[in-house]
Amino acid sequence: MKLVGGAALGLATMLVLSSCGSSTPSTGGGETKASGGGPVTLKMVAADYGDGPGAPNAGEAFWKEVVDGFQAANPNIKVEVQVINWNDIDKQVATMVQNGQVPDILQTGDYSGFAKDGLLHKVDEVLSPNVSGDMLQKFAEFGKVDGNAFGIPFVSSARALFYNKDLFTKAGIAEPPKTWDELKAAAEKLKKAGVTQPFGMPLGQEEAQAESFLWMLGNGGGYKDASGKWAINSPQNVETFTYMKGLVEAGLTTPNPGTKDRKTVWEDFGAGKVGMVNGGPMSIPIFDKAGLKNYGVAPIPGKAGPLDTTLGVMDWIMAFNKNGHAEEIKKFMDYFYTGPAAEKISELYKLLPVTNGGIQKLSGDEKLKPFLDALPNASFYPFQDPKWADVNPAIKQTIGGAVKDDPATVLGELQKTAEAS
Repeated sequence: MKLVGGAALGLATMLVLSSCGSSTPSTGGGETKASGGGPVTLKMVAADYGDGPGAPNAGEAFWKEVVDGFQAANPNIKVEVQVINWNDIDKQVATMVQNGQVPDILQTGDYSGFAKDGLLHKVDEVLSPNVSGDMLQKFAEFGKVDGNAFGIPFVSSARALFYNKDLFTKAGIAEPPKTWDELKAAAEKLKKAGVTQPFGMPLGQEEAQAESFLWMLGNGGGYKDASGKWAINSPQNVETFTYMKGLVEAGLTTPNPGTKDRKTVWEDFGAGKVGMVNGGPMSIPIFDKAGLKNYGVAPIPGKAGPLDTTLGVMDWIMAFNKNGHAEEIKKFMDYFYTGPAAEKISELYKLLPVTNGGIQKLSGDEKLKPFLDALPNASFYPFQDPKWADVNPAIKQTIGGAVKDDPATVLGELQKTAEAS
């Protein structure tokens, strides 16, 4: 569940950071055991979040700094971090697992499949109570499978409506819209004022599931209903996409939304071509890079009023149980969450923390405040359901067609995918 689209590394990059002494090499399965109570090597695989603002190869530099600090305090634990781009990480990790060469620690977008296969440590085996107790409770609950916690929230994000204040002034719009009809009226004024994309609507494959979910929430819908059953083609969702289709047909949105990725639309917003767009704190570096300063942030409009929730997105960190390094992993995890590392990754990529302490530290950042305020009441994808692994890519590939073709038909096909055994 990638939070940030960025310049990803073309090849996996291995950072091998030495500590005192040496470790016994792996023999059959990627396991590295301490010999005679000597040093232990932890192998970690992490997703690449791309370059930070003015910071090329930021992922490599970030983890090197984390590991250097950790190893200075724990000289008998060596850490090797492999940073892999988001397009390849799932495939490469699957190959590692298939070959029995599992890492000790994995940071990526999903944990549930590994938990179902019995490959992961429980959270309480690799995270101290004071650290797990500081996690945002709603987020930590989503790390559970069958009542047991396996996934540890790593970073998070929330969404809000960005609007270009200069374009709003030019179009004679006094305040950001609170309802769909107000959004439509504002878009019509923006179009009349010469704005080519009044509302940015990215429904391309990068993250169509997010834009769709935000609109569904605005009409009391979602991917599942209150009972936990799949409801992609619910009457509320069909009504939602019918409304969205009307905006598209009226020329009030990004042209051909099903072919547009979020990064492209965010860049257009930064360039002053888009009047309004849904985004997250990770959008801010893109706007800053484009030189856009005069924008506002508001709750996302719903059918009858602004959302009282928002999309919450999490990436995860987890520990594999094969290599028997729970004690060393716990030391690393505790260091990450209690030291400066978790705060630094939020600062670098404008991602949000997953601990109460982290939120408090960033509460003075005015740009992040609307998102931090929204986190505790966030809504989430149904990623605890194993079917989400099939449904999510299908949504990315096809749901954009619901604003071009018949919404009921497109959503109905996705419902069939969700209900398939």
